[in-house]
Amino acid sequence: MRDGAGVHARARILDAAATLFAAHGFDGTSTARIARAAEVPKGLLFYYFPAKPEILSALLEERLGADAWDPAAMTVPGDPTQTLVNVGDRVLRDHAASDVLREIIWHESHTRPEVRAALTRYRHALHNTITRALAASLPAPVDADAVRAAAAAWAATITARPLEASDDAGRLHDETGLRAIARLLVAGLQAALPA
Repeated sequence: MRDGAGVHARARILDAAATLFAAHGFDGTSTARIARAAEVPKGLLFYYFPAKPEILSALLEERLGADAWDPAAMTVPGDPTQTLVNVGDRVLRDHAASDVLREIIWHESHTRPEVRAALTRYRHALHNTITRALAASLPAPVDADAVRAAAAAWAATITARPLEASDDAGRLHDETGLRAIARLLVAGLQAALPA
C-alpha cells in the first residue's frame, strides 16, 4: 500500500471512530461499524489498530494536543485580560470543531482509563500554556503561585461543560462572560503585583 493511501485510510478510520464514539460511546461502537463508516476493509482497520482501545488512544494522542500550542502566539504583552481571552478563544474553537473534545472526553473519562490519562495530560499542557502566556503578558512579575492559580481557574472556566438544560447553556462561554471572568482574574493578579 502506498504511504499516501495508507495515511488517508488511517485518517478516515480515526474520523469515523471519532464520530461514532461521540454518538454511541466507546462500548456502543463496534470495529465493524467503524470500518463500514470509514469505507475500509475490517482487516485494514486491524492492520492500523490491532484492538479497538488503540483507536481511542490514537484519537486522544493525535487530536487532543494542547502541548503543541505556542503561548507566545496568544500573548499580548501588557494585556493579561486579552491574553486569557485569546487562549479561551483557541480552546473553545478547538472544542467546537472536535467530537473528541466535545463528547468522547466528557462521556468516557469516567469509565476508560486511557481517556482519563489523556485528559490529565491535556489539562497539564493547557495549564502550562495558560501559565506561560499569562506570566508573559503581565506588566510586572507576580508571585508564581498566584499566576498558577489564575491559570488553573481560567482552564477550569474554558473547559467547563455548559449545563444543557439551563436557559443559560450557551452563556458560560460567550464573549462577554469570558471577558468578565478574565478581568476578575487579572484584577486579583494585579493586587498581587509588587508595590
